[in-house]
Amino acid sequence: MYDRYNRRINYLRISVTDRCNLRCKYCMPESGIKLVKHEEILSFEEIAEFTRIAVDKGIDKVRITGGEPLVRKGVVGLVKMLAEIKGIKDITLTTNGILLEEYAKPLADAGLKRVNVSLDTVDPDKFTEVTRGGDIKKVIQGIVAANKAGLVPVKINCVVNESSNESDAIGVKAFCKNLGLEVRFIHKMDIETGKFAIVEGGTGGNCSICNKLRLSSDGCLRPCLFNDVAFNVRRLGAEKAIEMALQAKPECGTVSLENKFNIIGG
Repeated sequence: MYDRYNRRINYLRISVTDRCNLRCKYCMPESGIKLVKHEEILSFEEIAEFTRIAVDKGIDKVRITGGEPLVRKGVVGLVKMLAEIKGIKDITLTTNGILLEEYAKPLADAGLKRVNVSLDTVDPDKFTEVTRGGDIKKVIQGIVAANKAGLVPVKINCVVNESSNESDAIGVKAFCKNLGLEVRFIHKMDIETGKFAIVEGGTGGNCSICNKLRLSSDGCLRPCLFNDVAFNVRRLGAEKAIEMALQAKPECGTVSLENKFNIIGG
């Protein structure tokens, strides 16, 4: 399927929860955020049914995000449900890695293809500071487990302030080279001011070739991260929401005063 600017839309990002087991400084305040009510969160059955319809219309790549997707109970079952949908070529998941050692093999067995792991520094003390309490050892153990489970290539997402020449980014780059991991450097975004850039080592942030729709944990289909336009799939139904999102997808991101990373999944 194509949007108004003749971009082929084949990538669906699904946020399954707004909860997270870290409190990264650039993502949320230390006190946390107002959480979506449980009854407003899409069930796995609703997600799977929406995805089936989206695949029938041309989606062939799915990424599961959060919040932190591995904190949602039963997420392995969702992966299995999605893996059984004919037409999906790639199912991936983005995680902070804290629970990945436990879940890597079950996820792979369920049909997950790859993982992206967030890692902004390899300095243990700075990691704990940035994440407000995170243990980098658990992340590294999770990366090793993902490799062992065949969730390859494991990709590392590293957020940078200005460039990949910063000291923490250089450390992450060396870490990835040593373990044979792929690394992407994501410039720190501010959705309220419209600050974003093309991902180094990836295609994210390049509006001219954007192929994504985003289904948030609260059931809204969003055509753009940097835009407040959203369509509730429960009220509209999947087909109508997809049709409206395609028509409303902007040529380029602007600003968003309503979107939150923990809900929309970045």
